[in-house]
Amino acid sequence: MEGSSQRPGPVDGTAAPERDLAIDLARFVCLALVVVGHCMMASPVLHADGTVTTENTLAEQDWFELIIWIFMVMPLFFVTGGITGLQSWRRMQARGGTGYEFAQTRLLRLVRPAAALLAVMFAALWAALLLGVDPQVVELTASGAGMPLWFLAAYLAAQLNVPLLARLHRRAPWLTLGALAALVITVDCFRGAMPLLAYVNMLFLWCAVQQLGFFMADGFLARRSKSWLVGLIAASNLLLLIVTGLGLYRDNMLVNLNPPNFCLLLLGVSQAATLQLFRPGLDRIAAVPWFRTAVAVVGRRAMTVYLWHLPLLAAMAGLLLLTDFPKPASATAAWWWSRPLVLLGVIALLLPVVALFGRLEERPTAAAHSRGRPPAAVLTAAVVVFIPVADAAFNGLTLALLGGGAACFALAVLLLGRVPARATEALPARSLSANVEP
Repeated sequence: MEGSSQRPGPVDGTAAPERDLAIDLARFVCLALVVVGHCMMASPVLHADGTVTTENTLAEQDWFELIIWIFMVMPLFFVTGGITGLQSWRRMQARGGTGYEFAQTRLLRLVRPAAALLAVMFAALWAALLLGVDPQVVELTASGAGMPLWFLAAYLAAQLNVPLLARLHRRAPWLTLGALAALVITVDCFRGAMPLLAYVNMLFLWCAVQQLGFFMADGFLARRSKSWLVGLIAASNLLLLIVTGLGLYRDNMLVNLNPPNFCLLLLGVSQAATLQLFRPGLDRIAAVPWFRTAVAVVGRRAMTVYLWHLPLLAAMAGLLLLTDFPKPASATAAWWWSRPLVLLGVIALLLPVVALFGRLEERPTAAAHSRGRPPAAVLTAAVVVFIPVADAAFNGLTLALLGGGAACFALAVLLLGRVPARATEALPARSLSANVEP
């Protein structure tokens, strides 16, 4: 890609030499927007009868639908995940790695920090029950704090399919993308009659968006002119306006996110083109030494920040409900003015958590003789991970599921063992690594 330290790798599987700092910067900005957005959404309310509910203040604002259309960054996460995932897979292939070793590495990088989160949440909420906290508050905290797990499931599902999708992309890139898009639309057509079928797009949709990252990794967008990119952005948003204006889909991208639908693919096309259009500016910013250092420091703990920020926000809100601390009504002027304080509070809580648990994102050091785990162990670990996550996605996260999920994740870590030496060699140097790419 032009103006970057990361050159697009060819389709034949040769490895790209370095990490792309502009991509790390883009994912850093996305992560920041997610944290800020969640701090502006959650609003627990303690009613006079003692019941507790949560309100999504932003979702109730008329102007929010336009804002979330612009700032729905989840497709961009998967676009950049496709770029880094394909590059990592090609590096591993060049060193003789297998698809199972790739899956082992990806699972370990995501499951280790998630296992710690679930275990701590389970212990903390059980302690809260024993201390006399209302069970309703505990369950509400558990369900709200478990929201990041859907991303973990979707991202893992897409990343574990990188070796297969990369092979299809090498043989027929446009046919592969078109087939995935057709599957997304087909599922959308039947979601009214079979609502549960819509969740299949957690796989099809995000794999299709990830495939856009494959095209970027091959330099497809880098070879296009600025006017071509602007035209692609305009066309994808125009089509998005048409399908929402006709009532085929909602015009609220937050609604379209769960379960995901075709609108997110169109948004992904627009965001991929926008990323390429602004790439020269991102390259310049990423080249500034202090900014580069900041992105790398935060990036190496990005999954910890993502997984923990919402549980910490829920815990902070729950504790405030038990005190006489002023709690302004949702959407009032005082509530909006309190949002910066809430954000600072979450950041203050994140700092010690990241210092304590962030090391779980470090790539497990492999001995020179270490080998990949048997395929059966990797497959079993994947199933063990997806069972509690799927349960949480369909039925919500409960205290019992927290305990079961922590046990499943711990078992998966044991099954996966250590990253094989070939996989460790295929990973980029730490000096350039912002581990936003798990």
